[in-house]
Amino acid sequence: MNGMNMGKLMQQAQEMQRKMSAQQSEIEKQEFTGTAPDGLVTATFTGARQMKDLQIKPEAIDPDDPDMLSDLVISAVNDALGQIDETTKSKMGQFTQGMNIPGL
Repeated sequence: MNGMNMGKLMQQAQEMQRKMSAQQSEIEKQEFTGTAPDGLVTATFTGARQMKDLQIKPEAIDPDDPDMLSDLVISAVNDALGQIDETTKSKMGQFTQGMNIPGL
């Protein structure tokens, strides 16, 4: 490659990096709400995977079955985190098509 081609390639790489950073920033500003079965528990996260809210309906609280509440919380949290993963793959995948980059 001659110098001009390399310079153009570097410009394209920098532009792609800028767009990826902007897209990641946009995802991090979004909120994702996961819901457990029957809507008994909801967990809300930012795209940066920070929990913002956890709502538990009173009927989910059974003193004789604390494991059920744990399962509902886990289900809601995993649902929200799964949404973040899917959104990230969908939005960031446009930059990594054809590349084998772990985690994207």
